[in-house]
Parts: sequence; structure tokens; C-alpha cells
Amino acid sequence: MGFLKATIIAAALLAAPVLAQSNDRQPVMIGLDGPEFDACGSLGEVANLNPRGDNYLSVRARPTTSGTELDRLGPGARILMCDATTDGWIGVVYDPNADEDYFDCQALGLEPEPRPYTGPCRSGWVHGDYVIVIAG
Repeated sequence: MGFLKATIIAAALLAAPVLAQSNDRQPVMIGLDGPEFDACGSLGEVANLNPRGDNYLSVRARPTTSGTELDRLGPGARILMCDATTDGWIGVVYDPNADEDYFDCQALGLEPEPRPYTGPCRSGWVHGDYVIVIAG
């Protein structure tokens, strides 16, 4: 292999982690309200969507519109509200295949200390303009 080709490959390999890091997910934290409270403090519902527009709420990997879209939630979808940013983004846990009235994401129990949510349901970030609190 020639020196120039090897140099180009090495440079690409060194650059790859930087590109990967820019798209990394920001985990949704649970247990932020303390050990005496549910891991996710509120139940919410997707609302305020424009029915003449896309009529879905994008779930993002990070709390920003430039974050990778992970999923789409329609009007009335139920979500657990677990985390938040100061600029209106909410870290949510949800089960896109669950019955509207019940889903068990194992995020309603007590947590001794804050930790990233790891499942069994999905998690991500949505903007609070499109969520209403229905409990909690």
C-alpha cells in the first residue's frame, strides 16, 4: 500500500470517532426527583400537533432539532416525562406498541439515585410545546 493511501486511511480512521461523537445520544435520566418519588415524575400525552401538517411528534436522540430522529409519536400517544432541559425539551420513556391506557416501562418505581434509562421501552427527547401533563 502506498504512503499516501495509508495516510488517507489513517486520517479517516482518526476522524471517525469525532463524527460518531457528534451524533451520540444524550441519555434520558430517571430518578431525578429523589429516592422518595417515582423514577419518572409525570405522565404526558402528545398534543397540540398541526393536523394539516405532519401530525406527529419527532422523538430525538438529543434535545435539539438537529438530533437524530429516533421515532414519531402521533396525537394522544402516552409518554412518561422523566428529564428536562431549561429550553423546553423533555426526556421521555414510551412504548409505541402499548395500549393507550397502560404500559409498563419499569420507570414508575423508586430509584435510589439518578441514572440513565436503559429499558425495556424506548426513550428520547421531545419538545414540551407538544406535550400536556395528564398525571403527576
